[in-house]
Amino acid sequence: MKKSDILISLIIGEISAWLIIFIVKNLTLSVPYLQALPIVFPLLCLMGFYLAWLISKKITVIYQIAKFVLVGGFNTLVDFGVLNFLMLLSGLTSGIFFTFFKGLSFLSAVINSYLWNKFWTFQKKETRKTGKEFLQFLVVSGLGLGINISIASFVVNVIGPQAGISAVRWANIGAMIATAVSMVWNFLGYKFIVFKAKS
Repeated sequence: MKKSDILISLIIGEISAWLIIFIVKNLTLSVPYLQALPIVFPLLCLMGFYLAWLISKKITVIYQIAKFVLVGGFNTLVDFGVLNFLMLLSGLTSGIFFTFFKGLSFLSAVINSYLWNKFWTFQKKETRKTGKEFLQFLVVSGLGLGINISIASFVVNVIGPQAGISAVRWANIGAMIATAVSMVWNFLGYKFIVFKAKS
């Protein structure tokens, strides 16, 4: 296992821990021992990553999948973190502003995703075809953005809060459903179109 991979998994874990704390506080959830997350979460990320590295000695693709999952989780937290920050800053949790906020949060996560997946997950160091690759990335991500915003906006603005759930929590539920669907699309697009391995 490379030292750089160890360091990256710890960095992603640390930033993710602080994003989780911010999101949980914005949702006014009571989570015991939340303050310990910046110490515990990076170590859990490293342990999971190390376990994947051990398994990858038998099944090599597991190491790449572990990187994608770690980056995917981080991107999700960037998405939710930016969304919650904008809602907290503005006090707005629905309507056209929510759709705009969701677009900004998703784009932030997509840019983060491109950089981590290109240079770390899929190890694409060359820059010769960066223009074509980035265009493919934008097309895949643009479709993912449409899927993400459409689903989140439908859940928030059409279905609306259910079972007495607060508007902020319902907005996060909408974002969660949208993220799950768009992550499947993004994985398939990034793996088989944007960052496909040479045969």
